[in-house]
Amino acid sequence: MKKYQLFGVISTVCMALSVLYSFVGFSQIPTPRVILSTNPPQERIHPFEAGTEKPQSPVTLTLQAVDAGGKPYRNALIDLQILTPPSNPWLTTDFPIVEGTKLLEMNAAAPDGKLEIQQMLPIRGNYQLRVKVSPLVGQAFGAYEQNLNLHVQENPVKYKYFAVVVAVLLSMGLLGGWVIGGQEQLRQGEIAPQSVRLLLSALTVVAIVTLLFINLSAEVAEAHGSGHSNSTEAIAPSAQKSQELEVRLEGDKNATVGKAANLAVQVKDPVTGQPIKDVALQVKAIALEDNLTVFAYKGTPNQEGKLIWLEQFFDGAPHKIEVEATPQPGSNRQFSPVKIAQKVEVEGIAPPIYTRLISLFYFTGIVGIGMAIGLLIQHWRKPQVKTN
Repeated sequence: MKKYQLFGVISTVCMALSVLYSFVGFSQIPTPRVILSTNPPQERIHPFEAGTEKPQSPVTLTLQAVDAGGKPYRNALIDLQILTPPSNPWLTTDFPIVEGTKLLEMNAAAPDGKLEIQQMLPIRGNYQLRVKVSPLVGQAFGAYEQNLNLHVQENPVKYKYFAVVVAVLLSMGLLGGWVIGGQEQLRQGEIAPQSVRLLLSALTVVAIVTLLFINLSAEVAEAHGSGHSNSTEAIAPSAQKSQELEVRLEGDKNATVGKAANLAVQVKDPVTGQPIKDVALQVKAIALEDNLTVFAYKGTPNQEGKLIWLEQFFDGAPHKIEVEATPQPGSNRQFSPVKIAQKVEVEGIAPPIYTRLISLFYFTGIVGIGMAIGLLIQHWRKPQVKTN
């Protein structure tokens, strides 16, 4: 009987090992994938910095669709979605409204299986890139999806600024605790010594000024997106028509921070109305306030002669969409470059009230920690009265 039990145990172990080996072998089978590369490298990517004179440029994101053997696909259609890092109520970024939203979505033809865009990344954190690859025509290969992560580190300058603010607030709290801990005797009719009263008055003024600063900066950010319509820069028309082709820029002319705007370029034959695919499109989104390129793409229209994308303008300022159509090298359709443009007014949204209160809570807490340290130092300095 024992022999049969031992045989059963050995058989069970062998079956378990064979099943495990099959799973391991299956997981090692090469599959189609998307390779992400960036310029600059990920460790050197930092988020957009508002109000700086330092030159900034968008990050180049290159997505290469390859088969199981690592060979690039031909004539692919790549659908890309870029989602911003999720919100964290305790550690907000410079653009709280942008957190946990869709930054970009586009569906582009990739004759060589490659999609390359330039995108300004507004905040720190882990971005999610959802990529779907499918054949441009027919059933040349099976469609597949892949999620990629892109980590953006905070600008080191922000940590230096934060350290300076913490040092100043701690020093104020330490001074306050030192004064209160060493308070003199009360005079007749006084609730607190004069030095303590002066200190508390100063702290009250600092708290009021800090709260006003936080609220006024939020209001300025909200007004930053409205009232910028006085730009005198000449903008090309949103549609151009020649004997060879007609190019038209369509989509939203008004956008809101936190929401993606719909944009599209249509290229067609002016006589027959048929879509034109053998042209090159250079698309740019430019923030007019700083003349800063926040998005750029160079590619071709799809089978319907269209290029469609959704884009979020995270900075509450007017933007300009520029499109230049040029003939492809070796194409039978040759023409002079055609430029079109469209202005998009962007409405800025003030940060929620709880984010302002959290900032005030942090400032007050740091001052309180410094005050507690000052009180403890004064307590240790005072001679202890011994009781018999």
